[in-house]
Amino acid sequence: MTITRLRLDLAYDGTDFHGWAKQSGGLRTVQGVIEAKLALIAQAPVELTVAGRTDAGVHATGQVAHVDVPCSVLSHRSVAGDPARLVGRLAKLLPEDIRIQDVSLAPAGFDARFSALRRHYVYRVTTNAAGALPLRARDTATWLKEVDVDLMQETANHLVGLHDFAAFCKHKPHATTIRDVQSFAWHDVSTKEEPELFEAHISADAFCWSMVRSLVGACLAVGEGRKAISFPLELLGQRNRSSQCPVAPAKGLTLVRVDYPDDTSLADRAVETRGRRTL
Repeated sequence: MTITRLRLDLAYDGTDFHGWAKQSGGLRTVQGVIEAKLALIAQAPVELTVAGRTDAGVHATGQVAHVDVPCSVLSHRSVAGDPARLVGRLAKLLPEDIRIQDVSLAPAGFDARFSALRRHYVYRVTTNAAGALPLRARDTATWLKEVDVDLMQETANHLVGLHDFAAFCKHKPHATTIRDVQSFAWHDVSTKEEPELFEAHISADAFCWSMVRSLVGACLAVGEGRKAISFPLELLGQRNRSSQCPVAPAKGLTLVRVDYPDDTSLADRAVETRGRRTL
């Protein structure tokens, strides 16, 4: 049986999922739901590889995955050789909290995870005593204390660069915690309808488990005056997960984009990414 690799661009509301990755015990996950529907179409088991495994409750508007399927999937009369037609087929099968935005033939050497150059996240949080706007309640976290956005930005500045982020990550055996945070910016995006609303925009070559929420939590702790501005520097000097670092609620976090090199560099990038990072 010959197979072909497809790239999937997708979005989901993570509220009612136990994260991206398949889990035992019948827990509802994004990967599990999509693979089940793709298997129906392919008439064979399939396995998705994703750019960034999001935690329970975390959302995505720009997630990317790849999947290897039998070539017969594309020869089906409803597809007629055009993988983009799978968007409509999947829309009829998937629940409303998952949207496949595009399906395309993956270029040679493409790996959704290892070929990626960087991931971009946005964290949305309100300090308004009334809480989040009801229409945005599923993707906006609430922080109970007022914060100083300038202090949060100063904190974020300390965290940009190539560092060992062990203090900000949940431990995963044999996984490195060295990451390159390429940008980290806080914005006051308050409006009349959504006062006291802030967004953190953060990009890195990759993130380890719980890292983005911990970085945001550290900034919020400084912004509310609970921690000194030196707090993140103290954490960067540690080699184990720190219990002093607050983890911001999952609901405020959304993966918004994944960047890839040009097609001729995809395979080389995958080889480079698989190499163990060092400082």
